[in-house]
Amino acid sequence: MGFPAAVLAHAQSAAQCLGVGVDAGELLGGRAALLGLQSRGQVSAGGATRLMGDGTGAWCALTLSRPDDVAAVPALVESDDLAADPWPVLARRVGRVGAVSFAERARLLGLPVGVLGETTDPPGAAPRIRRLGGRRPTPVSPQDLLVVDLSSMWAGPLCARLLARAGATVVKVETAARPDGTRAGAPAFFDWVNSGKLSYRADFRHPEGLRRLLAAADAVIESSRPAALERHGLGPSDQPDRDGRIWLRITGHGTEGEHADWVAFGDDAAVSGGLVAGAADAPRFCGDAIADPLTGIHAALAILQSCGRGGGELIELSMAGVSATYARLPVGDEITCAATPVVPQAAAALGADNAAVERLAAQRLTPTC
Repeated sequence: MGFPAAVLAHAQSAAQCLGVGVDAGELLGGRAALLGLQSRGQVSAGGATRLMGDGTGAWCALTLSRPDDVAAVPALVESDDLAADPWPVLARRVGRVGAVSFAERARLLGLPVGVLGETTDPPGAAPRIRRLGGRRPTPVSPQDLLVVDLSSMWAGPLCARLLARAGATVVKVETAARPDGTRAGAPAFFDWVNSGKLSYRADFRHPEGLRRLLAAADAVIESSRPAALERHGLGPSDQPDRDGRIWLRITGHGTEGEHADWVAFGDDAAVSGGLVAGAADAPRFCGDAIADPLTGIHAALAILQSCGRGGGELIELSMAGVSATYARLPVGDEITCAATPVVPQAAAALGADNAAVERLAAQRLTPTC
């Protein structure tokens, strides 16, 4: 898997600041190496996303990775007469209505889509930070952190995995009804980004145990839509005060206005930020879902930097924004990264550590003399 030299160098600089001896090339190309994926031009390495142009210089990337996405295609193209392969019809539709109009309709249907370069004034890799509560009087080291990972897929879990490598105790939270989608995929990838974490099975119908865990946490990582946790009374403002708590929110396109409801995956978010390879009239995907690992690196760095300030912060990072920052780097030669990551151990089975996690939360919530 190839990456622009400047992108790889900038990512390596950020990764080095984590102090855990990680190689950025391995983080960016690790999934492709584990799964045997290759660059495929205007088809994403994973195969679920396509770059489509409208003939006027505008391009968009649509992802069809979930059954519901595929089911929405007839409504997107306003036709029930579709072949088994919908992509030719979708490409013709983009050419007929234009990339921007196509993306607008796709977003009305809840589909993950990005218009090339539309994220032009992003927060980028510099996160948006707001005060959440009191700061710790002294900085805390990663080894003292209890991190609750509510995220799924790649960016958030990678962030949590990097913190675990730095010495933090990390609890991965899932539900039986809706586990992390990557559990159903290649075990090697799931294990790579989730090994070294405790596994907690939560029940949103009876969230008392999860509430105690969040109350005890020093850092929380989430990647759902901004209102999703608030509906269950599990958002950052719903938690009891805990000096120094850091709440990190990863989104596709930010939390303001209509962008807050835009769905995103790594490949379409990168296109939205303008992070592509090739010429302007024939763009190609850059790497494999590159917005995911880039955001995971910067998210972990943001948490560690917040620890140095005493925490007490809500930190927001958007994958499209991070991609836009990298898209501004000089275009240069491509460097191939082919090293296959070493997976130290299998990730814990769903709910394997519930009892231990509940004891840990109780201990942390017990007042000390």
